[in-house]
Amino acid sequence: MRYTFCMANFKVHVSKDYLIFCAAHFITYEGESEPLHGHNYRASVTVEGELQSDEYVFNFVTLKRLMRTLVDQLDHRTLLPESNPCFRITRENGEVTVAVENRRYVLPESDVLILPLSNTTAEKLAEYLAGQLRAKIGNTVNLTACEMEVSEVEGQSASYREEWR
Repeated sequence: MRYTFCMANFKVHVSKDYLIFCAAHFITYEGESEPLHGHNYRASVTVEGELQSDEYVFNFVTLKRLMRTLVDQLDHRTLLPESNPCFRITRENGEVTVAVENRRYVLPESDVLILPLSNTTAEKLAEYLAGQLRAKIGNTVNLTACEMEVSEVEGQSASYREEWR
């Protein structure tokens, strides 16, 4: 009997109670904007790849620390999309002004995080976090993919998956 073997692919998944960030946002859809509101977001991540010589895909402790750093940067901020054509964002004298439709918000700059996104949907936040994780991990040869999930509330989440090879 002959056996054919293919390349094995392993996964490591992290979803912890401390991977939560509380943030305000508002998104645009079909040319309209929803009201400013907030969520207690929860992030989780799966990285895939081949086992390294130490029999790990990726060290859990390191992955948890990296993810915590990423979500902590978003915590207790108003998240704004840098490249949304419906938003007019200006910075002046330590304040950020956001104008959208007939509304205008003025916020302390320290409370705002302007992200390189077109919208602050859960989908785009998952994509953003995956990119930030990839930048932190660097060129880890054995990793082949990442899937990031962002939940806005229990039972409502979006995920983003990207191949790393």
